[in-house]
Amino acid sequence: MKYTLAEAASLFKTPVGRIQFIRGVIYTFWPVLSYLTGLYRRMIVPQMRVITVVGSFGKTTTMRAITSALGYPLPDMPNSNSYGGVAHKLLSTRSGSRHSVIEAGIDGPGQMARYAWMLRPDIAVVTSIGSEHNRSLKALEVTREEKSEMVKALPQSGAAVLNGDDPNVLWMAQRTNARVITFGMAEANDVRASGILLDWPRGTRFKLHVNGKNHDVFVRLIGRNGVYSILAAVAVAMSEGFSIESILPGIQKISPARARLEPVHLESGAILLRDEFKSTLETIDSALDILDEIPARRKIVFLGEISEPVGSTGPIYRRIGERIARTASIAVFVGRNFQRYAAGASRGGFPRNCMINAHHDLLSAAERIKDELKPGDVVLVKGRTEQRLDRISLFLAGRKVCCGIVFCRAPYRCDFCPMLEKGWPGMKDDGKSKKDSV
Repeated sequence: MKYTLAEAASLFKTPVGRIQFIRGVIYTFWPVLSYLTGLYRRMIVPQMRVITVVGSFGKTTTMRAITSALGYPLPDMPNSNSYGGVAHKLLSTRSGSRHSVIEAGIDGPGQMARYAWMLRPDIAVVTSIGSEHNRSLKALEVTREEKSEMVKALPQSGAAVLNGDDPNVLWMAQRTNARVITFGMAEANDVRASGILLDWPRGTRFKLHVNGKNHDVFVRLIGRNGVYSILAAVAVAMSEGFSIESILPGIQKISPARARLEPVHLESGAILLRDEFKSTLETIDSALDILDEIPARRKIVFLGEISEPVGSTGPIYRRIGERIARTASIAVFVGRNFQRYAAGASRGGFPRNCMINAHHDLLSAAERIKDELKPGDVVLVKGRTEQRLDRISLFLAGRKVCCGIVFCRAPYRCDFCPMLEKGWPGMKDDGKSKKDSV
């Protein structure tokens, strides 16, 4: 990532631009930084137990669950899971800590092997393999091969903690000489759950089965995906010698990560379900599964574009539209695919007057819905990262939102963006400009 002097000067005009410039410098010098971090791992903290979390979905929640299960405090701010963020997490682990729990994300081929060399993991957790990297890695077989580099790097004395319900994850068992521990819902798993029950909006209840014993567990995470993260955390902690009695208090306190199936109580009495961190097809189906289970007076869905859909996009959008027709009372479609969503919703019997075409003017649609919210309503917000549907959630929750850019690759979420309430130079304060992007 290279900048001319003029481009660098332009970036420094805003806080977001300054951070973007710094990230560009880190990216440029990443080979050197990763090498130095690898030396730090080998020479300064060789005895520290490094636990890495990889996969297409659920990495952050799983990392948080493992951290809590091991008795460590959760970070105040989210940490980047790529490049400098991964190096920073290892380098900033407190001196004397027995463990460092690090999630590693990729956006192209060849990256995981470098992370694996740099981190030299003792335990590798793999959460899932999905369509998140459809454009860069092309096929699930390529994705699993790339992510398996972390598992291959394990020493024989290490442990691969694998989602046994995902065949592409379970395939990785043959890629390591380390001990393999599986987690999931199927009875063949070493750590498993049954009887999962959504306790909306408080959390989820289930029965934990481990080492031949059963435990009734309540967690504050929402739905089956959260349970998978808890199972992975239990598997890791027990492999490190922790008793189940010492593990459960920590994991039962974990709250949902920001914008990842996070319930938020609104002043109107309605409940917002924030899940706008990413929008692959698997995560959309998962969020709608949960919405199906939630008892509500009305169910309102804000839905943006699907990230990296596999295959022909028309049928995919129409299928999701038809799915929404079976679940929602009102649907607000954000972006360029209203007609596709609407065609599927109409096919499912959804009234046309219950569909709103927000296009790129998401704040006007949010304002219209906000004025109608009442106790008993549930609002799901789901959209791809670059669309920043965070702004809908923040607006509904009472934040001032003046940013109306259509497409954004800023290096952090809207919750923490200093431009959220200021807006961008040259844009209207009402946040309704459709021309600008960053």
